Amino acid sequence: MCSNPIIWADFPDLDVIRVEDTYYMISTTMHFMPGGVILRSYDLYHWELAAYVYDRLEETKGQKLSEDKNIYGKGMWAASLRYHEGIFYVCFVANDTHKTYLYQAENIEGPWRKQYIDGFYHDCSLLFEEKRVYIVYGNKEIYITELDQNLSGPKKGGLHRMLLKDTNNVILGYEGSHIYKINNKYYLFLIHWPAEGTKRRVQSCFVSDSLQGDFVGKDVLDDDLGFFNQGVAQGGIVDTPAGEWYAMLFQDHGAVGRIPVLVPFVWEEDFPVFGFDGKVPGILRVESTRKGHLYEPLVASDDFNYLPDKEGRVHLKKMWQWNHLPENELWSVLENPGHLQLKTASICKGLEQARNTLTQRLMGPVSQVFVTVEYGGLKNGDYAGICALQGDFGFIAVKRNENKNYLVMAAKEAVQTHPYGEQVRQEQEYAKVPITGTQITLMVSVDFCNMADEAEFFYLEDEKFKRLGPIHKLTFRLDHFVGCRVGLFYYSTKESGGKVSFSEFTYNQK
Repeated sequence: MCSNPIIWADFPDLDVIRVEDTYYMISTTMHFMPGGVILRSYDLYHWELAAYVYDRLEETKGQKLSEDKNIYGKGMWAASLRYHEGIFYVCFVANDTHKTYLYQAENIEGPWRKQYIDGFYHDCSLLFEEKRVYIVYGNKEIYITELDQNLSGPKKGGLHRMLLKDTNNVILGYEGSHIYKINNKYYLFLIHWPAEGTKRRVQSCFVSDSLQGDFVGKDVLDDDLGFFNQGVAQGGIVDTPAGEWYAMLFQDHGAVGRIPVLVPFVWEEDFPVFGFDGKVPGILRVESTRKGHLYEPLVASDDFNYLPDKEGRVHLKKMWQWNHLPENELWSVLENPGHLQLKTASICKGLEQARNTLTQRLMGPVSQVFVTVEYGGLKNGDYAGICALQGDFGFIAVKRNENKNYLVMAAKEAVQTHPYGEQVRQEQEYAKVPITGTQITLMVSVDFCNMADEAEFFYLEDEKFKRLGPIHKLTFRLDHFVGCRVGLFYYSTKESGGKVSFSEFTYNQK
């Protein structure tokens, strides 16, 4: 038995496939590197990190956080994952480069070969049909375009047409395309957001006997699992070896992000009927294709003891991702074994422009993360600590000023609470205490229960954790467009060249 949602962490814009007895699922990773995370499962409920599609997408100033540029709210999203004639395909757009990327590999763990598809295909979905390949995409107006033999762009004289148009009164028009050919019929699954009725995101499906014919359909799921009118919608479908069908969709859950929901469905008169009596089941039964498989955790502690591979490279645990492209010369887990060492080579204005911030997803209902910071190498104007990272971030850090060390709690709060508001205050300090010595243990605790979305920051003093600063309210906003993460960071505001070490990283989920 399993319960919904199946993962209480930010894995949105899902696409899912099955290859023999193994399920694979890809999710949006936006500005985090490595990117294009692919998860693996044998029962559709338990998942582990299998691979990333790329280590580095491009070398733009925004992706490198240089010259005050960034790609927050942009980067890679809504990928299509397919397997055809022994090859895995991943296709997506990046909203900072305005390019469409196609990666191919014979093995899910790579190596992945990169190429571009001429054009920009929002929320795209690939369809392989014998020797022909199509891409379906769009917002409100959904199009199909046939690709050339090399998958490098539209095929000259190939099929290109609008499949359907959302003419309803909507907040968000049809998007999130997922197209399939099943039993000689073509099924197009979409998300949209009606401005009438329940006024929440819903899942739709349209069907046609041919790619040249009319696609006819309707909304197939309008449910929120009893959670704050947050609709369950957008994602891929997959069948089991036993012939059962499921949709892997997501649901907005406040600051923790957009989290996966597993929805069974059946076919009635060649059309999908989602859930039970139109509702997403809170409890459902799933069958494993490999009973007894031990899944690696999606988040984890780290003692930072690593060994290099034969080429001298270090591969961090898969749950780690850098905020934007890392500057590899400025981080190490080898110089001081058992420690993540960060250095600075430039100055920046604040946390969001800090290079080499190392992150993991925070998970609900409550996450508590501890780390010890060795700060003897800080320079004046430096900040080093642990953060709850998203648009309205908060952190606790050691700050060095006028040759003295302080512990500070700082945050960035929204002027508007609505996630679509764009005005935000600047990073500001809410509490500060002087400290002595060269190391300190810090902790961040985040409560996502019922969208409380509250972060608290602590430091260890006399063997007890003491809170610093107020409880900080987190908000999922479009400026970052991702769920909250824990991050280890170090940045300089006055002079660069310092260093800091993190050790004993401990992740507790409640």
